[in-house]
Parts: sequence; C-alpha cells; structure tokens
Amino acid sequence: MDLLSIFVKGGILMYFILASSIVAVAIAIEKFIVLKKAKVNVPAFLIKLRALIKKKDLEGAISYCMQERTPVSNIVKKGLKKIRFGHQRVVEAIESAGRQEISKLEKGLSILASIAGIAPLLGFLGTVTGMIGAFMKIQELQGSANPADLAGGIWEALITTAFGLMVGIPALAFYNFFVSKINKLVVDMERISTDLIDMLDDTSKAAINDDEDDYNL
Repeated sequence: MDLLSIFVKGGILMYFILASSIVAVAIAIEKFIVLKKAKVNVPAFLIKLRALIKKKDLEGAISYCMQERTPVSNIVKKGLKKIRFGHQRVVEAIESAGRQEISKLEKGLSILASIAGIAPLLGFLGTVTGMIGAFMKIQELQGSANPADLAGGIWEALITTAFGLMVGIPALAFYNFFVSKINKLVVDMERISTDLIDMLDDTSKAAINDDEDDYNL
C-alpha cells in the first residue's frame, strides 16, 4: 500500500494535519531566510561604527547602517537619527526600534508553536474517533467480531496519530531552534545598543572637555 492510500485511509482529519504541516514548513523556510539576513558580525560592526562616531561622521554612520540592513543596524540607525534631540530621545528610539525588530523576528513563531501542539492532538482525535467506530462495529456484530474484523479499523485509526506526531515533533524542534537563535540576536542587539550609548556619551564628554580647554586658553 502506497503513502497516498494510507493517507486517504486516515480520514478527513488527515487533511487538517497536512494543512498544518504545509503552514509549518512555510514558516520554517521564512524564518531561516529572516535569520540568515539578520546575522551580523558584532565585533566588525562595532569597530566600524566606533571609528565613524569618533570622527563625528554621523551621516557616514547612518549610511553604514543602511548598507548593513540588519535588525541591529536598523536599531542603531534609529538611535543615531535622534542624537540632536538629546540622550533620552536616543535611548527611547533604540528601545522602540528594538521592540519592533524583535516583533518582526518572532512573527509566526506562535503559529509554529500552536502547530507543534495541535497536530498531535488532531492525530489523537482521529485515533479516538476511529476506535469509537471499531467498538461500534463490535456492537453491531453483537460481540462476535474476530480480530480480522477489527484490525483494519484500528490501524486506520492509528494512522492519524502517527502523522500528527510526524508533524508536531519537527515543528516543536524548529520552534525551539528559532527561539534560541532569536534570543542570541536579542543579546547582540542589547550589547550593540549599550555600546552605542556609551560611544555617544564618550563623544559628548570629549566635546565638552575640548570646549572647556578652549575656554581656559
């Protein structure tokens, strides 16, 4: 018996499980693409950014962030654009941009987590309904059913559980994988954001000291 025949034997719930698997695969592919684009070389990014800020080349720093096109560079860019409004506005811009970027990264993960839980439950539901049908057959045969009469109905009922687990287990594995990757990116975002604020503070202090030295002279 081929896979298609087995699938059909599983009943209508198999189509719901199939739909869940298609959605899970689509989300997984999209997340792999997003996370690949979001990857950033933190040390290299900070060195380049620090050099531009030290030279007070604000436009150059913003252009560099626009070229990178990563969640981290987007956060830094939003902060740099608010420098003229003061330290507090820079911090607020970074925090707001950070929440937006994290929301983009986490988009679809709740659906993937739901599929990881729902697919096996759909499978169990199919098995339960199949077993109900088997016991109804026993009742119809007034208890004189032999194992051969029931075997077909029972294995058909168990198909949905098998397919549900085949979808749910990988979905859960992908969910945990993506969460760990996103958490690492969040740590990188926090590190770079903190370093950016420190760079801007150091630059401001250096500018104030230079003005004081000029005044003393």
